[in-house]
Amino acid sequence: MSMASTGEGLGRRDLIKRSAALGLITVPTMSFLSACASGGEEPTKGPSAAPKSADNPFGVAKGSKLDVVIFKGGFGDDYAKAWEAAFDKKWGTTSTHLGTQEITSKLQPRFNNNTPPDVVDDSGAQKIKLDVLFKANQLADLTPVLDAPSLDDPNKTVRDVLIAGTIEQGTQGGKFVALNYVYTVFGFWYSGKLFKEKGWTPPKTWDEFLAVCTKAKEAGIGGLAHQGKHPYYINVVIMDLIAKKGGLDAMKAIDNLEPNAFEGSAAALEAVEAVYEVVEKGLLMPGTNGLSHTESQTAWNQYKAAFIPSGSWLENEQLKQTPDDFDMQFLPVPVLAGSKLPFEAIRAGAGEPFIVPEKAANKAGGLEFVRSMLSREWSTLFAQQANSLTVVKDGVDPNVKLRPGTQSAVTALKTAGDNTFNYLYPDWYSEMDTAIQDASNELMAKRIQPKEWIKRAQAAVNKAAQDPNAKNNRRS
Repeated sequence: MSMASTGEGLGRRDLIKRSAALGLITVPTMSFLSACASGGEEPTKGPSAAPKSADNPFGVAKGSKLDVVIFKGGFGDDYAKAWEAAFDKKWGTTSTHLGTQEITSKLQPRFNNNTPPDVVDDSGAQKIKLDVLFKANQLADLTPVLDAPSLDDPNKTVRDVLIAGTIEQGTQGGKFVALNYVYTVFGFWYSGKLFKEKGWTPPKTWDEFLAVCTKAKEAGIGGLAHQGKHPYYINVVIMDLIAKKGGLDAMKAIDNLEPNAFEGSAAALEAVEAVYEVVEKGLLMPGTNGLSHTESQTAWNQYKAAFIPSGSWLENEQLKQTPDDFDMQFLPVPVLAGSKLPFEAIRAGAGEPFIVPEKAANKAGGLEFVRSMLSREWSTLFAQQANSLTVVKDGVDPNVKLRPGTQSAVTALKTAGDNTFNYLYPDWYSEMDTAIQDASNELMAKRIQPKEWIKRAQAAVNKAAQDPNAKNNRRS
């Protein structure tokens, strides 16, 4: 299920980066409730909605059709086929399945014609931006799913079984509209085998990180590889350094579009200067600025660089390219001197947004499908097929064996404890996210200096602050 052969990785990454990195949003629309209740919007899909009950809170109709579209990236789509089979068996429905990387090109016309699917995994490089769908009133409110009984324990609601931050990440303009399903960890990755052979100690401070990169260069290896064509990845490093140096307040200032989010922020300038030092000292893997995510990750798998930044989908994405004895390991981003958060702190959060379109023909089926995703049974199916954790608390059967990279990320999460953080701006303000990525692309190519990066990033913040929707996107 590697996504390395195409742009899928990016997609997944993009989603995760976005979702995980930031968060999504949600939208509670009343029309969703009335449409469900009346069943008046599903004349072409078999029976209208069935009566609602404790066991069938949304009124799924036996014999109805369910249209599911899945981003087929690093997680593949076998897990979704297993879900659909279980759903059809339980509810007497007939599911149709599309696994694709081309979410926008396949689905934009359907949204425009008001004939969208019933469930969409809106991820990947070609995902439809959630803030765009939200503003067009295309996303159903998923709050009723949160308030419905959990399938594992009817005495608990679905919201009770979610990892902290999941709801915040799926919220747009104050409304819960996207379920970010995959619990993702972000940071650096390295080969345990290479570090053992070279006698390198995984660094905890930025100075130690630069020292290992320097030793790598002396050994004829790149220090840091990054996915140059997709500056989202190097932004993980920059933004993590800002959050660790300046603490959660520095992160929230950016998400809340403060006038000093970047300009006037000592933490932000120091973080950008730290990353720029890698460039200035020639510690990047040669050519990495021009590579796609899969190209740079594959070179790293070939021991051509000591470190690469990514989310925890990396292991799945690189299955075919990773040597059996590579021993993939996760490393939190090392800290700058005087950082407010400890080395062990990591960016972690929900990624891979699943949505139910507001105009779905079988909205009842879509909502029940999302509720089913948050059962232990479906969470375990996902872990088995996709080597990844979900946002369901204790949702994966302990007998499921995880690969070394994913296991190391799980260990890092436990070590971090409450010291996790996550940005929300990429999903709230996709234009701002893109502008900051563009600035990072220029920085890594030495076409601009850190102070100019700060200026451009703040300009992107100031522009986003003019968005009328911004007043509803606040974190305290």
